[in-house]
Amino acid sequence: MKNPLILASGSKIRTELLSSAGITHSVQVARIDEDSVRGALEAEQAKPRDVADTLAELKARKISQKNPGAFVLGCDQILQIDDRILSKPETIEQAKEQLTLLSGKKHMLLSAAVLYQDGEPKWRHIGMVRLYMRDLSDGFIDDYLGRNWPSVADSVGAYKLEQEGVRLFTRIEGDHFNVLGLPLIEFINHLTLIGELAS
Repeated sequence: MKNPLILASGSKIRTELLSSAGITHSVQVARIDEDSVRGALEAEQAKPRDVADTLAELKARKISQKNPGAFVLGCDQILQIDDRILSKPETIEQAKEQLTLLSGKKHMLLSAAVLYQDGEPKWRHIGMVRLYMRDLSDGFIDDYLGRNWPSVADSVGAYKLEQEGVRLFTRIEGDHFNVLGLPLIEFINHLTLIGELAS
């Protein structure tokens, strides 16, 4: 990177993805009231993709205002099933409710990324993945959560595909990086296009 890049997210997997791709960056977690913002947008019947995009932008903007000249990457991921949006489970009981709801059905993950510089948006992308979950018995869900809680507490839907969560699915349509919460290929393409990364 020719200019500093700041990831406005505390997500370990996002920073690992950037580091593995050779993209030097620092991390500054943007503190915003995500629940209030999400609730207000849902009350206005905003589309799930707009909810993800708005949350990613708010994070990028907040950190960008404090770091002139630097690029700031804000990210957010939304799980959509039918017309519902799920948040990260706060308890193991909520995790079981989410897995029971998702069992045997298709849902979507929307991974939004917004790049800011000097308080202005410079690039944005929303990656979408369709996931088809197996029919899960109550016993399987209990055993799965017994092995994987609280690790999956920071993952919407109570699963991590990079871990045992991959066993929950029959089919996945879309980019693996979007499942992990960052449209990495598209981000790299943009950085290359504007000359921040060598091609």
